Amino acid sequence: MENTYSKFAYVYDKLMDNIPYDEWTSYLTGILRRNGINDGIVAELGCGTGNITERLAKEGYDMIGIDNSPEMLDIAQQKKDETGSSTLYICQDMREFELYGTVRAVVSLCDSINYILEEEDLLQVFKLVNNYLDPKGLFIFDFNSLHYYRDIVADNTIAEDRDETSFIWDNYFDEESRINELSLALFIKETNDDDNIYRKYSELHLQRAYTLEEIKHLIELSGMEFVADFNAFTDDPSDERSERIYVIAREHGKKPE
Repeated sequence: MENTYSKFAYVYDKLMDNIPYDEWTSYLTGILRRNGINDGIVAELGCGTGNITERLAKEGYDMIGIDNSPEMLDIAQQKKDETGSSTLYICQDMREFELYGTVRAVVSLCDSINYILEEEDLLQVFKLVNNYLDPKGLFIFDFNSLHYYRDIVADNTIAEDRDETSFIWDNYFDEESRINELSLALFIKETNDDDNIYRKYSELHLQRAYTLEEIKHLIELSGMEFVADFNAFTDDPSDERSERIYVIAREHGKKPE
């Protein structure tokens, strides 16, 4: 998984300002608390610029934010400094992440899981999560469904024009590999420029569509126990129309390698 968030990191929050992070955090904390996790150490994989991480810290969790983009973590660190939280941010690839000890829960949101393109790599992520969870600790994550990539965004272009930053996001979904290519063109206004000059930057994001059955199988192979799946932001089980699916898995005894 390459570091795809370079220049995009610096405009990410501006372009994603339509995401209701407060509501997403409330939904996540509801799951945690229903399962008896009201405090303690929680690690977030693919934390990005810390939007969820810092909100969870405000809810009383001791947060560890893990991401492989130094640029995204620079912005997350700025938010930490502003809030005065004790969040620890670590620049690591989630396929190789290391912690100093176990944690009560690991969370991963904003379809970070879909950036893992190979099943064996995703299995490695799940094994590491299992290794670093407290006994009966929870792993809560979301992922974009096959339906989302194949039927919603495939071969579509998403564009938005703003005063200081605009983007064109072209999607191409390959049925055989189930890889979605997101070709991103950013147009960012040069700072301190009175002539309205915009510089173009290009990035390529690759995501893989997984089925829920594949996810369940990998959870079992990793040594964790599958607990539940939900249509995102509801208490209803996911179905063929779900675009984003939440999954809960539980540590239930480490398996030897």
